[in-house]
Amino acid sequence: MSSIECLIERVRAEYREMPGLSLTVEQVSRLMGVHLSLCQRVLHALVVDGVLYHSRSGHYTSAPPIRDRR
Repeated sequence: MSSIECLIERVRAEYREMPGLSLTVEQVSRLMGVHLSLCQRVLHALVVDGVLYHSRSGHYTSAPPIRDRR
């Protein structure tokens, strides 16, 4: 498994363990101790996979933001 795949799994696990977690890319970058650009790639991959949602406010959550639901 590549280092980016390991990081994707690590971020996925953090959100699974804390279902209400809502963080910006900067906060995830600090939490994981990785460069902002790498963090953006990881979060984008998780959004594409349907694991995370990117809210209008710039936060990443594991559930769709309430205002964005239809």
